[in-house]
Amino acid sequence: MSLQNIHLRKLLKIMYADGGERVRFLRNDIRDDLARERGEDGDGDGGGGDFYGPFWRDAKDHVYGYTDLHVTTVGRIASNPGRRNLYPQLRDGFLLWWNERRRWTNAPFEPIAPPKIHFPVPGTDTVIKVANTLGVRDGRGDDHFVYPYWFPVPSISDEAARVGLWTLSQALPRIDPQELRILDVIQGQTFALDRSRLQGNEREIFLARYRAAVADWTRLRAEYD
Repeated sequence: MSLQNIHLRKLLKIMYADGGERVRFLRNDIRDDLARERGEDGDGDGGGGDFYGPFWRDAKDHVYGYTDLHVTTVGRIASNPGRRNLYPQLRDGFLLWWNERRRWTNAPFEPIAPPKIHFPVPGTDTVIKVANTLGVRDGRGDDHFVYPYWFPVPSISDEAARVGLWTLSQALPRIDPQELRILDVIQGQTFALDRSRLQGNEREIFLARYRAAVADWTRLRAEYD
């Protein structure tokens, strides 16, 4: 079952989607799972891994001063016109966040090695993948690790942010939790522990939502036998 080895962003998307969207996401995941069983490639990240990944590389290069996201987005749209509506949403949301952050300093941001880990969640059979984090050091020498959530729906809610930040802090114990951020790219909004304070019940919420997602996945999977 693909939910047992899954990117955190994809799991958050599935756990917090409502109604028909949740069913659609799960059916897509099941079809990807079946494709992998046949030796074919799934997208690996829940809905266009080959689309979101290149955009995020462009976004990171923009942060490091290597490229201009406006320019690279034009090229991405030219090579993948089927995504011509989503690319500008991702670009504008990212720049809404990034340009606001840049207002506070003119010093360059240095790239630092981002974490990449497979985290077995206690109390479940799942392993969560944490990858594609943006790692930067600002002009004051402070480190920041920004984990991207790049799906159009659902947007990250406060509860989803708390559960996501709790998961990141568990998966990355060597990083100061105060340095962790989740970025809802399209919304241009970040979530951090100083604003989305943990309430102590995040593990229980995670387990309840994860088990509900697994139950739905199993029920829908039976329709493909």
